[in-house]
Formats: sequence, structure tokens, C-alpha cells
Amino acid sequence: MSKSGRIATNGAGAPLHQNPFGALSAAGLPSPGASVPAPPGPAPVASRPAKNRGRVEIRRETAGRGGRTVTAISGFVGIGLPEKEDLAKQMQKACGVGGTVKEGRIEIQGDKREAVARVLETAGFRPVFTGG
Repeated sequence: MSKSGRIATNGAGAPLHQNPFGALSAAGLPSPGASVPAPPGPAPVASRPAKNRGRVEIRRETAGRGGRTVTAISGFVGIGLPEKEDLAKQMQKACGVGGTVKEGRIEIQGDKREAVARVLETAGFRPVFTGG
């Protein structure tokens, strides 16, 4: 230590006497670069939605929107508003467009029926294209 009571940080002087890792040993640990075996037991299963959560209708609408096209998804049974809003966010992200939840149905801007159907299938729904 220097006269001012400070410990030198450049490595000069007496070494520090407290080493929190000094009592640890590497016995039983794999060597660096060695592959670690998987723990015994059953393989973890990813949580999947129910196989069939019901039929939902996907339709393209332009009426009452000044000629603009909207993909409307309706026919949800047994899910609440929060889950519909979550599905709408997933669809908006997958399609790269905006959308909303109105009167119990989801509306996505533009003709995005195929992308919406893929999102619904991964969520466990059975999408059906309706209309012309």
C-alpha cells in the first residue's frame, strides 16, 4: 500500500488477501470446449394450442370504405377480447399492415387473406375463406 492508503491497481505491491474463488476447484466440471450431455428425463414438449379451436371466416370487404380493401375475420367462439387483440397484433406484424378489433371481429388493412390464414392455423383455428 502506498502512503495515502490506496491499493495499487497496476499489479505492484502486495497481492490482495481475499479471493472469493480461491476455495473452488474444477473437479467434476467438463473441460472447455467439451459438449455437455443433455440431462436425463423426458424431452421438453413445447406448449401447443388446441388442435381445433373452431372455424373462423376470412372475407375480403370493400363496402363502405371508400374502395379500400379490408380483410375481415369473424366467427370466433369462446375467446375474449384480449385474445382477439393479441391475434390482431400477430396478424398485423405478419402482414406488415394496420388493423383493429371491431364488434367482435378482427379487421386487417388490405387483402391479406393468405397471411391471416397462416396465423390462424398456428393459433389452432380452422380458417375458411368466404365470399367472392
